[in-house]
Amino acid sequence: MIQIQQVRKTFKTGSIMFDAVKSADLAIGQGETLGLVGESGSGKSTLGKMLIGLENPTEGTIMYKGADLWKKRKFKSPRPGEIQTVFQDPQSSLDPRMQVKDIILEPLYALSLAERKEKGAKERLIYLMKRVGLKEEHMDRYPHEFSGGQRQRIAIARALITDPQFIILDEPTSALDISVQAQVLNLLKELKREKQLTYLFISHNMSVIRYMCDRVAVMYKGKIVEIGPVNTIFENPKHPYTKILLSSLPSLFQNSKEKITFAEPTEMNGDSSGCVFYQKCPFRSDICLSNPGLKQTSANHSFSCHFV
Repeated sequence: MIQIQQVRKTFKTGSIMFDAVKSADLAIGQGETLGLVGESGSGKSTLGKMLIGLENPTEGTIMYKGADLWKKRKFKSPRPGEIQTVFQDPQSSLDPRMQVKDIILEPLYALSLAERKEKGAKERLIYLMKRVGLKEEHMDRYPHEFSGGQRQRIAIARALITDPQFIILDEPTSALDISVQAQVLNLLKELKREKQLTYLFISHNMSVIRYMCDRVAVMYKGKIVEIGPVNTIFENPKHPYTKILLSSLPSLFQNSKEKITFAEPTEMNGDSSGCVFYQKCPFRSDICLSNPGLKQTSANHSFSCHFV
């Protein structure tokens, strides 16, 4: 469904230019949930924004069902509403001046979809509110009258109102309590099965990723350093950065004697074309000054490291 090839996103701040995403390659199959993990600032959300049209790629191509979404650097939307997103913070992503019914229905009016007709829109509104665990009487209330979990359910209903096929979930539960997180995650799983949705699930929570995803892509400083099936990544990680992420979660590695931590930061000698993890890698050596590229260990598992 999604094919990302050599995508780069460069930002300019005054006279300084930096790459938030560096030459990313990624594919998402129809009906799968791909997890995108990495620390804050790794480029996860920027990549998601390029898929929805909120940021334009500086280089590279993003294909959706074989069509270029960014032809000549202009976003060419597929069927209106076919790609949707659920943002991290429901408090800031919902307009506090609008009632719930207007928030959920707004995409229909903004995209001039047929269901905007009063009768059809109201029927769909009531159905979706009930489907995400809200009540019909909630439609006349405002966002501040709901809990965090309820607000995220409103955001999910808003994303579903256009009948999308691909949804970008950008840290959808990070602002919620643990018990509420479980409810929202289970709801997202149910909706995926029911409506045959495809998800890009962006998170830094590895436990949530393991529960939700079919495959995992690990991102560091704007590059994909490892990608593979969720069980392979968690049980047999290859890249040092992936191992550090996982070894920081004792519950996942209770029987493992291997504990890997970041090395003391060092400056990279030479040009910037080497391994992006060089400065903090505990196994670094001079060979890391050259780009290792993505190596393939099996049909579905690839990583970028000289030492494996």
